[in-house]
Amino acid sequence: MSKLKGAKDTSAADQNFQIRPPFSKKFKPGAVKEVITNVLNDILGGKIYDPNKVSIWCKTIADIVKSQVKHLGYDRYKIVVEVVIGEQRGEGVRMGSRCLWDSDTDNYASEVYINDSLFCCAAVFGLYYY
Repeated sequence: MSKLKGAKDTSAADQNFQIRPPFSKKFKPGAVKEVITNVLNDILGGKIYDPNKVSIWCKTIADIVKSQVKHLGYDRYKIVVEVVIGEQRGEGVRMGSRCLWDSDTDNYASEVYINDSLFCCAAVFGLYYY
């Protein structure tokens, strides 16, 4: 059989199909939660709620967390970061989210930061690409 012009030679040894990540590369909520905690403390430490700055803080926190989580080496993972900041008025707040995912490979980590003026809920979802 002749080869097509420009076609790549893909022998069985070259094909590397991976359906699940190795254990060392699985999304680890504990390590991610530590990243979230550090970023929230660095960015929001000593801040007073300001509705004009909240959107900037949310974007900054999300970008930094995503960048630091990617440096943890989660290859083939889609990282989604959600950050909510609100004014602390002594009222209870509940947050929920729903996802359709593979419980063997996908996971999440979340953290809450609270001071006298504001609260922040941050969640990071790690979704494995097949």
